[in-house]
Amino acid sequence: MTTAPVRALSVEVCTDEETFTGLAGEWERLYRACPSATAFQSHAWLHSWWLSYGKPGRLRLVLVRAHGDLVAVAPLMRLPGPLPVLAPIGGAITDYCDVLLDEAVAAQGAAALADALTDLARTALIDFREVRPGSAMERVYEAWRGPRRRLSDSVCLEIPALPMEQLTGRLPRRRAQLVRNKQNKLRRLGVEWRTVDHLETGTALRRMLELHRLQWQGRKVTGEHLRPRFLDHLVRSAVALVRSGEAVVREYRLEDEVVAVDLSIGTRRLAGLYLYGIHPRLLERKADVTTMMLSAAVDDLASGSVEVLSFLRGKEPYKYRWLPETVVNQRFLLSRRRTVPLLAAAVCGAAARDGVRRVMSRTATAAGSA
Repeated sequence: MTTAPVRALSVEVCTDEETFTGLAGEWERLYRACPSATAFQSHAWLHSWWLSYGKPGRLRLVLVRAHGDLVAVAPLMRLPGPLPVLAPIGGAITDYCDVLLDEAVAAQGAAALADALTDLARTALIDFREVRPGSAMERVYEAWRGPRRRLSDSVCLEIPALPMEQLTGRLPRRRAQLVRNKQNKLRRLGVEWRTVDHLETGTALRRMLELHRLQWQGRKVTGEHLRPRFLDHLVRSAVALVRSGEAVVREYRLEDEVVAVDLSIGTRRLAGLYLYGIHPRLLERKADVTTMMLSAAVDDLASGSVEVLSFLRGKEPYKYRWLPETVVNQRFLLSRRRTVPLLAAAVCGAAARDGVRRVMSRTATAAGSA
C-alpha cells in the first residue's frame, strides 16, 4: 500500500474479545509498518495482557481501515472507578504505550483516530500515558481539535548499544577501570551465559520469577511480579516475541547452576532490559550483576540494527553509573468541552503527585547528608 485517500478510511470501535484474538495477523502487518512501534505494541504483548488483566465490557479497540486493510489502531480500555476514563491497554507493567499507524497513510490514519477518539471523549477522558518521544501518538495529539494537555510521565534512562569496551570507554577513567575489574571477576568466577530459544522460554521465565522472588525476599518488591497472572502473561507473550526476535531471554550459569535469568524486550532500534532474577548465591560472591547483564546484552546486539539500550522506567542509582541519556515519557490528555472537568482534575492530580515526590526527594536527600 502506498497511499489511501481520507474518504477510503473506515473506523470501528471494537468491544469484542474474540475479534481482538482474531486480529493477530492484520495487527502484525500494521505493527511492522509503524516505525516507532516497540514490542509493547505487538499483538503478542497486548492480547496476552488482556487475557491476564482485561475485564469483560471494558475493551475499546479503535480500528481504522483503508480498502479493508488495517492501517491504524488505538488499543484502549475503560478504566474502573467513578470517573469515566479511557486508557491504553497494557497497564502498569507496560513501559511504553502508543497507537499504531501505517507510515504510508500516517497523516490520514492519525486524523481518523483523532476523529474516532473525539466521539469517545464525549463521555470519557482519554488518558494516554507512557508515550515515548517520537511515537505515533504524537501525531494523533497534533490532530486533536479539542481541549488537550501534554504532561511529563515516567523517566527512562538509555545508553547507546555499543560493544562493552566502547561503553566502558565512555566512562571516567576510574569508573571504567572499576568496570573492567568487575568483568575480570566475572571471568574468574566462571560465570557463563547463553540465549534461550522460544522452546525453552517458558521454563526459563518461570525460573527467572522464582529467582526474582529469592532475590527480593525480606525486602520491598513489586507485588505484581509474584502473581500467577503476571507469569501467565509473561510466558504467553515472550514465547511469541522470542520466536519473532523481539525479545531475548538469557540464562547465566555458575558452576553448572542457573544463578540468573533476564528478559530484554524491544524492536528495531531499541532494546530494553525488562526484568531479571538473581540467585542470592551470585550476590554473595560479590558479582556485579549489572555489568554481567550489560555485557551479555551488548554482545547479543552487536550484530543487529539496535541503536539504543534502555533501562526502561526508573531512576535507580546504579543506572546512572553508565552515563545514560534521560528520556521522559509523555502523558496525553484529550477531552471534549463536556469532559474538560475530568481533564482539569487529571492535571491537578498529576501536579499534586509531582509536588509530593519533590518534597520526598528533598527530604531523602537531606536525611542522607545529615
